[in-house]
Amino acid sequence: MTEIAATAVALALVTLDTPLKRGEATIESVQVRKPQSGELRGLSLSQLLNLDYGALETLLPRITIPMLSKQDVAALDPADLTQLGSEVMDFLLPKGAKAGLSPSA
Repeated sequence: MTEIAATAVALALVTLDTPLKRGEATIESVQVRKPQSGELRGLSLSQLLNLDYGALETLLPRITIPMLSKQDVAALDPADLTQLGSEVMDFLLPKGAKAGLSPSA
């Protein structure tokens, strides 16, 4: 997973362990965009932070490039769902919490 710089929008690139087939196209990587507060409507932050499938299934179509449908999310390899969910979780954590998680040297 690599961070991609964008104009005022945080993006993360996730390379899928198991590419998705959509018709004749193959999706090998997905960009995840930091959600805006409105894109979290109807979702519980605690469910997202716990990588709850239902919450991720609702949020990922709102913040992925190419846009993943609910059917695409259902077809993801569990390792790929975990990678995408980890990026979402990273976006939701405040900077102070991230600093507290970093191992001190």
